[in-house]
Amino acid sequence: MAQYAILIYEAESGYASAGPEVWKEIGEAHTRFAQQVGEHGSKIIGGDALEPTATATSIRGDVVTDGPFAETKEALGGYYLVEADDLDAAIAIAKQVPMPNGGVEVRPIRVIDFS
Repeated sequence: MAQYAILIYEAESGYASAGPEVWKEIGEAHTRFAQQVGEHGSKIIGGDALEPTATATSIRGDVVTDGPFAETKEALGGYYLVEADDLDAAIAIAKQVPMPNGGVEVRPIRVIDFS
């Protein structure tokens, strides 16, 4: 099986004033998504949500600055690392990711052997 990163991009403003009820709904939606991945004969092997871009530290050369590289409408908010038979299977999985304020990107993982 091949590995794919499903990168979740959303408008952070959609969560800026989210209360506990919204976060509970989001958590439940992602739990349902995780259960659906197995229905595709695939599995999640990793993933996490990221803190908002305001917490980012960017590095270019020797320059370290607070914040993300660029201002964007949507920011990388989290990811899943999945094993799937092929790109089509990974795309089918990605279409089910809960993302009410954005979209996802599917990228194959390049396996590099450092041994």
